[in-house]
Amino acid sequence: MIRRNPLDHLMELIEAGELRPGSRLTETELAQRLGISRTPVREALHRLHAMGLAEHGPQRGLIIAHLSYDQLRQLFAVREGLEGMATRLAAEHASRSEVNLLRDMVMADRALEDPVKLLERNKVLHRQIAHASHNKFMIDALNNLRVHLSLLPGTTYMEAGRLEAAQREHEEIVAAIAEGDGDRAERAARKHILAGFQIRLRMMAEADKS
Repeated sequence: MIRRNPLDHLMELIEAGELRPGSRLTETELAQRLGISRTPVREALHRLHAMGLAEHGPQRGLIIAHLSYDQLRQLFAVREGLEGMATRLAAEHASRSEVNLLRDMVMADRALEDPVKLLERNKVLHRQIAHASHNKFMIDALNNLRVHLSLLPGTTYMEAGRLEAAQREHEEIVAAIAEGDGDRAERAARKHILAGFQIRLRMMAEADKS
């Protein structure tokens, strides 16, 4: 039986929302959960801490990290650049089958109104655009970035009017990819990420008031 890399497993749990910010990371419990010894779990936790995905809690031990304002700003600055470049590369390298898949995905989203379902669909769409870039290093960088994005609470789709705006932005991105227009595709992707960042800033400000 092939054992999964414990670091990858923990990152998958974070991205899936099973380990949320503030969750305690106990070696013994995680070792039992993953079916491995404590030593590889300890090493994985050290890696999570080094990556900024875990931090020291109020009590002894590590917890899943909370993102600060500065970290949010830095995260979205990197995300805007990476998503913009990935979308440009997708416009230049996506196959006809990949373009058709992206079109089908955004068209199917028109019928959805559930923010939680659309959040998951959004992740899949952005992942597919990254794959259409046909650049392994870009794909790996965005996969790592998405784990950090999983530390953000809630979803921007709860914001009034965001569902409709995000749908329009996604359709513009896919249209630019379909036309092979790298400049237009990158502009549309950057605009889309910036809109999400502005909503995240409001969400963080409102959370600080409560």
